[in-house]
Amino acid sequence: MLVILSAGIAPGLALLSYFYLRDQYDAEPITLVFKTFMFGALITFPIMFLQYVLEVEGIIDSNWSTAFISSGFLEEFFKWFILMFAIFQHVDFNEPYDGIVYGASVSLGFATVENILYLIANGVEHAFGRAVLPVSSHALFGVIMGYYLGKAKFSSQEERHKWLFLAISVPILLHGTYNYIFLSEKNWVYYMVPFMFFLWWLGLKKVKSAHQLTEKKYKRELKKEVI
Repeated sequence: MLVILSAGIAPGLALLSYFYLRDQYDAEPITLVFKTFMFGALITFPIMFLQYVLEVEGIIDSNWSTAFISSGFLEEFFKWFILMFAIFQHVDFNEPYDGIVYGASVSLGFATVENILYLIANGVEHAFGRAVLPVSSHALFGVIMGYYLGKAKFSSQEERHKWLFLAISVPILLHGTYNYIFLSEKNWVYYMVPFMFFLWWLGLKKVKSAHQLTEKKYKRELKKEVI
């Protein structure tokens, strides 16, 4: 059991550490990042219950609905809700890059519990594949969600609704596509490899853009202090 727990937790913590340590300015409080991670872990169980109910009641009856509603919509909506409810107005969310840290944190909390449960049911030999695909994809969905939340936080009221909508809709679309490839394609690996390359490219592009937005914010603040 200790081996399974270690294999289940390690990828999530490694990815979270990577995105956390890329914060070039005011590092986020470890306690708040951990709390966000735990929120993500706790929402795993109500999400799994809702997914079970939808399946038993016959509401989810196709690959498309499983991928985009049961997985994409439910999982990303709960993550988005946690970030909006517990983090978006928090005083420590004080720069655009912070959204990426907290987005990755809540997503990896969910992915870590899901990963542990999967390894308990199917064996530790699946640990590497789970780390490369489901865990890293959840991290990147969270990065992209967090990027748009960071844009929303530091945008005008007129633009905020647009960024908040993108913060939920883009991860749902990407997550649904990811699951649909697994469910619908016999030779899924030929589609999944380029999709994962695209997802990493997009996620790292958002990281770079968030850094630039954060740098601009600090330069504006420094200029005001000088004036």
